[in-house]
Amino acid sequence: MKQPQFHPKARAEFEKSAFFYDGKCPGLGLEFATEVQAAVAFAFSHPDAGVPVSKEFRCVFVHRFPYSVVYRSKGGRIYIIAVAHQRRHSNYWNDRI
Repeated sequence: MKQPQFHPKARAEFEKSAFFYDGKCPGLGLEFATEVQAAVAFAFSHPDAGVPVSKEFRCVFVHRFPYSVVYRSKGGRIYIIAVAHQRRHSNYWNDRI
């Protein structure tokens, strides 16, 4: 299986959130990034284990932070659609399909 790929907007969400947390407390952004990467690694290793959020997409939850990683597994690839804060309107990422 090939390495996970991030949609550009998902990558931007990830980076923006890491900077936000680091601004709140130095080092917390790195902890957030580590937890997101762990969620991505889990999705990569167990692509069918995520919670279904639509016909094609699943999500895994990020430990310690109120975020989900929304992804699609297709053709042996994992494509990250969103690094979504759980308070955001659900399925806001639908236009990224």
